[in-house]
Amino acid sequence: MSGDIEGIGAAVTAGLAGRAVEPHHGGSAAAREGARCLNCGTSLAGSHCHHCGQRADVHRSFGAIGHDLVHAIFHFEGKIWNTLPLLAWRPGDLTRRYIHGERARFISPLALFLFAVFLTYAVLAMVGSGGGVGEGISKVAAEQTRTTAIKDSLQAEVDRIDAELAKQDISAASRRELETERDVLQKSADYLGVARARSKSERASDRAAGPPVLEDPAAQVRTSADFISQNKFDTGVPFIDHGLKKAFANPALVLYKLQANAYKFAWALIPLSLPFMWLLFPFSRRFHTYDHFVFVTYSISFMLLLFVVVRLLNLTAVGEVATFFAMLYVPFHMYRQLRGAYRSSRFGALVRATLLLFFSLFAVIWFMLLLLALGISG
Repeated sequence: MSGDIEGIGAAVTAGLAGRAVEPHHGGSAAAREGARCLNCGTSLAGSHCHHCGQRADVHRSFGAIGHDLVHAIFHFEGKIWNTLPLLAWRPGDLTRRYIHGERARFISPLALFLFAVFLTYAVLAMVGSGGGVGEGISKVAAEQTRTTAIKDSLQAEVDRIDAELAKQDISAASRRELETERDVLQKSADYLGVARARSKSERASDRAAGPPVLEDPAAQVRTSADFISQNKFDTGVPFIDHGLKKAFANPALVLYKLQANAYKFAWALIPLSLPFMWLLFPFSRRFHTYDHFVFVTYSISFMLLLFVVVRLLNLTAVGEVATFFAMLYVPFHMYRQLRGAYRSSRFGALVRATLLLFFSLFAVIWFMLLLLALGISG
């Protein structure tokens, strides 16, 4: 079931990419013959077919392969220099102008969003997500997976010895040897946190107290994971309990699934954000769903590109300064986009930008819950 859902996510992402890159074209072009379009057969009256948009001059050279590759990946040509400056400093003007028909000058919001997603994925694959909490969680997840595997192997060996000791036909010497071996294994298992001999009252006391609060995020994640796995929380929902059991048994695999699904289902951020945009302008007849779609898609694209820039700057000496200014610029960017795109007053844009910050947090939380559900399922 999980594999089918992940396949759907990948298919939707690929379909959106294909639609964004070539919205009107299809098939490969042959050499030009006469004055007719090789794609649809319409008589040509310029450098492009006025019916389907295909170029009149097509090439079958080796250099055309490179051109097609760059065109297929970016499809930006000169539009990038018209789009990115406006997106960075005057996002409201870009959004409003695109909505009201200036499409040829700018990169479409969906094409820019997909490019930002692919660029983010590529940069993180090359340089990683950075140190601190993110890197610590990855290490803790791998450590927890290894620890769980060792726990399981020790527990299996203890159970095997218990089964041997239950037999009546073993000698006293063999029994003493098995008991000694079991005690050693049990101590090792207890050291790793299995704690299989704890009483129900001890478990109830620990559950009421909860895991300790630590300053180190990596240690906090590890301690919380041990606390939950040892106390065996039951939600009463078999699907969730099964997923949690698998997650704590192999957190490294779950973390890998989260990262892979974040790339496949990044487009889900858009529909998750649209209802919150409607709440900013409830019952307004001036703005439509398409307007909110353009706003959200351009906004998310900018945030992803800003994240990439900051991540690369973090590799230099100005990383902390770049992170600080980026955190300040995010709400300012939202304010400028709201004010320019929807022609809001200063006060109205300020209030809506404040609400949008909270709405963005809710959308990200729902997105992370979606990724978590996909990660622990299957």
